[in-house]
Amino acid sequence: MARPVTPLLAVDCVVIDAKGRVLLVRRANPPFQGQLALPGGFVDVGESVEDACRRELMEETGVKVAKLVLVGVYSDPARDPRGHTVAVVFLTRLRSAKAIAGDDAAAVEWVGNWRRETLAFDHAQIIRDAMKMRS
Repeated sequence: MARPVTPLLAVDCVVIDAKGRVLLVRRANPPFQGQLALPGGFVDVGESVEDACRRELMEETGVKVAKLVLVGVYSDPARDPRGHTVAVVFLTRLRSAKAIAGDDAAAVEWVGNWRRETLAFDHAQIIRDAMKMRS
């Protein structure tokens, strides 16, 4: 039997600190090169989405987290210009953390007023959804 053609599976992580700032990476590569985005990436074969989220967060920001809370699944076929990609998104909270850019990130920033920024993909909507979970 032929393997079915399916969307790619990715994860994103909304990290919020005690001041309500969001941890964002400046993308080093296309698409959206130079724009701010949530840390995240593709799930490896044999990896859970939770483990992929922790791995991508560590690779891109140097931040290590334990507890993850599911924000949602984002599956609009047009959300990624590279092709149909489904993202499982998690939320985590930190009191404080020093973040350093790595892997696909050109820079890492704690952003207080993320609403004023032009974010990559559908990440503004994802952060809005995650912020609703805070209250």
